[in-house]
Amino acid sequence: MRQSVRIWGAGIAAVVAGSVGAAVAVASPSPAAHKPAASAPAASTAKASMKNVRAWEQFRIRGTAGSVPAGSRVTLQQKLDGGAWQTLPASMNTNSRSMYNMRVMLGMKGHNKLRLVDSRKRAVSPVVDVWVR
Repeated sequence: MRQSVRIWGAGIAAVVAGSVGAAVAVASPSPAAHKPAASAPAASTAKASMKNVRAWEQFRIRGTAGSVPAGSRVTLQQKLDGGAWQTLPASMNTNSRSMYNMRVMLGMKGHNKLRLVDSRKRAVSPVVDVWVR
């Protein structure tokens, strides 16, 4: 009997402590809870399925074009060692979540830097390094 009284007493103490804690939480909300969160611009991503490929071996570049609206056309650009960005004949529209998944085949051996740009020739993705052997 004495043990059941202790258990019952501990249960009541836990309920009272829990309800007091809940009342305190409701009575003093944090001021940041009422402010809407600032929406940060979506980050752009790009990743090649393979970093080292043979000439004309197919691989994919996947990512999110956070700086352009869904359904925008993105085009692949290539930069060889020290050269200017060259537009390649590979493009596609982003899906409803501004994501792309492009199949790529490169024939120029060596270190290739790739990126995707939108129709206004602004960079959409970070640079992806691929080595062709």
